[in-house]
Amino acid sequence: MDDRLSTDQRLCSKVACAREAVATLTYDYGDQMAALGPLGPAGAPHAHDLCATHADRLSVPAGWLVVRHEALRA
Repeated sequence: MDDRLSTDQRLCSKVACAREAVATLTYDYGDQMAALGPLGPAGAPHAHDLCATHADRLSVPAGWLVVRHEALRA
C-alpha cells in the first residue's frame, strides 16, 4: 500500500504540520469573527486549511467570535 498523499488531499496550513486537512478557517477582521467549517474550495485566497488537531485547538484574539460549522453526524 502506498502511504503518500494523493494529489486530491490537502495538508494543514500550520507550519511543520504534515497532517491531512479536514477543515477550512476563514476570518472577517471587520466583524472580529472566525469561521471554521468543512474543507472549502482549494486555493481560496483568504482561507486556511487545518487538520483535526489544529481545528480543535483553534484560538482567536480576545473579543472575537468563533463560528464552528459542524457536519451532521448520523
